[in-house]
Amino acid sequence: MDSGKILVAQSQGIYIVKFVGDVRLSLCSTLDQYTNKMFEDDGFKTVIIDLTETKCIDSTSLGQLAKISILYKEKYGQLPTIVSTQEDINRILMSMGFNKVFHIVHEMEPRVEYLDELPLEMVDEQEMKHQVLQAHKLLMDMNQNNRAAFQDLVNSLEEN
Repeated sequence: MDSGKILVAQSQGIYIVKFVGDVRLSLCSTLDQYTNKMFEDDGFKTVIIDLTETKCIDSTSLGQLAKISILYKEKYGQLPTIVSTQEDINRILMSMGFNKVFHIVHEMEPRVEYLDELPLEMVDEQEMKHQVLQAHKLLMDMNQNNRAAFQDLVNSLEEN
């Protein structure tokens, strides 16, 4: 698997967040901190999540995306957009119910060429556990299938 990275761009309140490669737990703190900064920006208007170069995405990263959707809907009463052209990623998104919390489109025009890589944010084990727990609770709230899939993990994290 390609190691993952998150690329970002922002212009006139429009944020692009692009996942590249294998997006896993190690990038979640980075994404969480960026998400918080994005929604604190007074000029923030919208966010587009670009998954066109995502090879694999884990459930914690999906939970972070669910958080973006929740915050966006609270702020604007609308759904944000995911661009996804990968069949495997599209199946994951649909099976997890992301079509109910995002507009999912299968092509992106025009292409954004000038993206900056977010530097990896390091957090301690306790904060990482908190982020994993929060991400999976958000996924569980999306639908019954997710609730069943992640209940044991959430119970385990809450006990430790």
